[in-house]
Amino acid sequence: MIRMSTGLAVLAICAAGAAAAQDATAQLKARQGQFRILAINLGILGDMAQGKTEYDAEAAQAAADSLVGVSMVNQAPLWPEGSSEMDIDNTRAKAEIWDDFDDFASKWGALGEAAASMQTVAGNGAEALGPAMGGLGGACKACHDTYRAPQS
Repeated sequence: MIRMSTGLAVLAICAAGAAAAQDATAQLKARQGQFRILAINLGILGDMAQGKTEYDAEAAQAAADSLVGVSMVNQAPLWPEGSSEMDIDNTRAKAEIWDDFDDFASKWGALGEAAASMQTVAGNGAEALGPAMGGLGGACKACHDTYRAPQS
């Protein structure tokens, strides 16, 4: 009797794990959340760089630190196969991501490098933000051009 209960428990756990792997809702929400965090912090830095808001060294540094933190998130679990715009709603991730995940990961790494560059200059004045924003924008564009579907 105990063996049967244990076997059923293991089977239930395995089935739950398989169902979770097929349902990418949590992964989709997580990756969309990380992009929202990136967008908010890029907005803070971009507004300062453009003079739309007053430069604040502490806020600029905090925003740059946040960019670096997000760039350090392991991306592999957030991008399960079957979670492209062709498979599920509410994503713009192109299926090409899974055709060349190494290139996608490389582009994510380039974002991390650009974020680290911003982190080193964020506290040095508004004039230092512009060039670093260019590097961040270039890293974002390189990935979006290849792996992000247009907004419908």
